Amino acid sequence: MKKFFVMAAMAASVLAFTSCDNDDANDSSAKDAEFKEIAADFLTNTVYPTYKSLADYTEELEEALSTAAASKTDANVAAAAKVFLQAREQWEKSEAFLFGAATDFGIDPHIDSWPLDEDAFNNLMASPEMLKNLEGEDGAVYAGENLGNALLGFHGIEYILFEDGEAKSASEITDNEFIYAVAVSGDLKNRTAQLDAAWRGEAAGDRLTYVEEELELNTTVAGGDLYYGENLLASGEAGSTFRSWTHAMQSILQSSADIADEVGTSKIGKAHTGEDESYIESPYSYNSITDFYDNITSVENVYYGGRTSSERNSASSLHAYFAKNDADTDDAISSAIEAALTAINAMDYPFVKNYSKTNTKCDAAMEACAALVEVLEAAETTIAQ
Repeated sequence: MKKFFVMAAMAASVLAFTSCDNDDANDSSAKDAEFKEIAADFLTNTVYPTYKSLADYTEELEEALSTAAASKTDANVAAAAKVFLQAREQWEKSEAFLFGAATDFGIDPHIDSWPLDEDAFNNLMASPEMLKNLEGEDGAVYAGENLGNALLGFHGIEYILFEDGEAKSASEITDNEFIYAVAVSGDLKNRTAQLDAAWRGEAAGDRLTYVEEELELNTTVAGGDLYYGENLLASGEAGSTFRSWTHAMQSILQSSADIADEVGTSKIGKAHTGEDESYIESPYSYNSITDFYDNITSVENVYYGGRTSSERNSASSLHAYFAKNDADTDDAISSAIEAALTAINAMDYPFVKNYSKTNTKCDAAMEACAALVEVLEAAETTIAQ
């Protein structure tokens, strides 16, 4: 009888452990399915439309600058300046998800380095040979391959179009400056097209063909078979750079934390603390504070699962996940995002004239960004539990 009871107890124990294993597997499977749905909506509602809009606006910017170069009127310069700011907004609202193509292909520093190297710019303006190459049929490609990050991208174009927060008059821009701006805008168009094509893949259509066949630029992860959207959706599978769905979610949270940290410690902090007073983003257009605000808006879009309330799927986002599983974390992140946006919005305009060490509004914005970083990084740990 004793032997029977021992065997029965052992059998029950095995069944109990098996049941626990099955429960854990079921829980993990359900969690992975939820994360995959969050990732799909993250791509559809945030990443894809942001990068598509960015690439569309940079195409318009090249056209607007070409028009202004051919017909030098104040109205044409103002039109180019307006499109510049529209493109700029889309770029800044993408910075919470710079992981992937923007980093792998060096697109971020290529199109968004500052401050502009004004000495190198003056040397360029004094070089007939380089200007001739920039004006040529392949001027955009020449610019991308020869000018270097300190003369490329948004801030080179900004330098030509803006002064003291306003669009310049056409008479203030020389013919050579227009040649430079048109070539650099062409390179900007090419690299944002690469970014869009790399994430959307076949859905980018003619833009993908243009990038891969005409520009011969890379679009896939490590030169393999997966575009970047596909790579994310294949998390946990062979070939994906994300080893699990939890890893994918943590990467998204960390990327959001990274831009919040950059806004606070670098974009605001370097000038405000005196570490580097030349390190001011968008100083010619006076767009710095808008840039900061749009960066935190990109975090908001990632967390809530879409660029606007009408585009968001309330049931499929990191916000929805935490609201259901850890309300304290959700409250902390939601509050921190709102606090950072409020503090940045309260900063004295323009930042280029209001960054002194005694400016307490800069301090408040930096502290709000640091608090946002803290809760986002804590959520990385929480989401794995």
